[in-house]
Amino acid sequence: MLVLAIDTSAIASAALLKAHDEDGRAEVLESFATTETNTHSEVLAPAIAGLLEQAGIDGRELERIVVGVGPGPFTGLRVGIATARTLGFAWGVPVDGVMSLDAIAWDVLADPAEAGAVGEGFSVAIDARRKELYWARYAGDGALLDGPHVGAPGDLPACRVYGAGTALYPEALAGAGATGVERFATRVPRAASLGAFALGCLAQGQELLPTTPLYLRESDAKVPAAMRKGTA
Repeated sequence: MLVLAIDTSAIASAALLKAHDEDGRAEVLESFATTETNTHSEVLAPAIAGLLEQAGIDGRELERIVVGVGPGPFTGLRVGIATARTLGFAWGVPVDGVMSLDAIAWDVLADPAEAGAVGEGFSVAIDARRKELYWARYAGDGALLDGPHVGAPGDLPACRVYGAGTALYPEALAGAGATGVERFATRVPRAASLGAFALGCLAQGQELLPTTPLYLRESDAKVPAAMRKGTA
């Protein structure tokens, strides 16, 4: 199965993956990522075209497109989801959604050292600005237990926490009994991991999500200016 994965919940990223039926392994053929968050709409479509060209694949050969549906900011999510829907329509390829934090959870369980350290469960958290985090809680086997949520760092459960939100509020996390994992303190959702997670779900016969974005809160355009002063 050939899959194009897209995620723009934090950075703009895309990846081409191939699932090997014999062992269920997901092979990343090509990938792209940029930390320039203000250029999602400018770089994403050309980057995808470049990935296909490098891999020698026509878009109509894809069997599925998966896209991160957040949580994340309005503008970033809109770019990724709109791109995925447009390409799916143009190429006649089905498009599914994946909760973006699942990409980091996949990274955690794919890391031998961390997979053995999560015990009965762990959380994933990334920056939501306004002194808040987007987060979700997982069982030790990666099953989603709770979330996604947006809220104060002190609201996270007492367990190991992975993702780029952990380095922002260490004192608040410690006060809640949560422990940030330093090696994952800059980790954000990336398309390659999102695609691998999606292929793992499909191999187990699990359904993916619709492409409805998980904004979790109102746009900054609707929030009073006094509240936006804390936006980083």
